[in-house]
Amino acid sequence: MTRDDHMVYIVDDDPAMQEAVDNLLSSHGFAVQAYCSASAYMSAAKPKVPACLVLDVELPDINGLELQRKLEGVAHPPIVFITGYGTVSSCARAMKAGAVDFLPKPFDEEAILQAVETALARDRDAREAAAVHQRLTRRYLSLTPRERDVLPLVVSGLLNKQGAARLGISIVTFQIHRSNIMRKMAAGSLAELVRMAEALGIRAEGRHGTGESELAD
Repeated sequence: MTRDDHMVYIVDDDPAMQEAVDNLLSSHGFAVQAYCSASAYMSAAKPKVPACLVLDVELPDINGLELQRKLEGVAHPPIVFITGYGTVSSCARAMKAGAVDFLPKPFDEEAILQAVETALARDRDAREAAAVHQRLTRRYLSLTPRERDVLPLVVSGLLNKQGAARLGISIVTFQIHRSNIMRKMAAGSLAELVRMAEALGIRAEGRHGTGESELAD
């Protein structure tokens, strides 16, 4: 891990606590950026790297749990809550909404270090999964409309003659479309193409209903 391949954001309005967390994380090689309010954090420019948000529950402008709620449905770093006023209900709410951990102040140093490591690993995995999906989407969008019709038939395991009959085209034409699909999707095998189709939410003809495939924009 290097200081330019990740970022840990600290949002805490207590200067002493903010400094303590900053010093602890920095001493263990983490890149850190601290803010005293949720609004300051939200308005700041952020590098596009794996990140973690160490978030206090009690903030001057908005409750940390409310900030977590506002971030639902948008891409944001995994959250590690720290609080001196935590309750069982607030902890349960935070964890149910996807928080990595909910640590009472004063917290154990090893606990917050582990929580930050877990959060960064989770964000790295999520970013990689998103990048893979984007690449697959670009490949799918490079297919012609007819190739998109053929794709569900191919991944369903239909023979060329069966797929051709479904679409009312010749076997040779179907084979050409199939070859183009494999090339454009950069699939090394039928099994790999099937996995790609599943990742894109494309239903295989004869397996999951009508076989019509729609890819959301």
